[in-house]
Amino acid sequence: MAERPEDLNLPNAVITRIIKEALPDGVNISKEARSAISRAASVFVLANNFAMKGKRKTLNASDVLSAMEEMEFQRFVTPLKEALEAYRREQKGKKEASEQKKKDKDKKTDSEEQDKSREEDNDEDEERLDEEEQNEEEELDN
Repeated sequence: MAERPEDLNLPNAVITRIIKEALPDGVNISKEARSAISRAASVFVLANNFAMKGKRKTLNASDVLSAMEEMEFQRFVTPLKEALEAYRREQKGKKEASEQKKKDKDKKTDSEEQDKSREEDNDEDEERLDEEEQNEEEELDN
């Protein structure tokens, strides 16, 4: 496991081969772009090391942010943290809206079931009254 960010630099030939396989034919990429991709890959390798040290198999946001600080990308850490918080708030809002929608739907379903039950009860009451009237008429005829 690499202990220093410098140990994580991937060979340029490997990076170039991966990029060429991922891009369509005829597309060229600059040296700066290859370097950026190499550094980004190194960040995730380092983040994976942080997760492994924490005895976890899943990378989380704090692993990536710690790796970015370690790889001297501090200027990106604060904006990323802010974007992460905004994303989490948005997801929480969506979840709450979804739960509220489900509750409203359940209430509507319950209300419809109660209305249906009341209608059935009314129908039964009407049938019972009709039967009683018929019985009374029969008694009067007798």
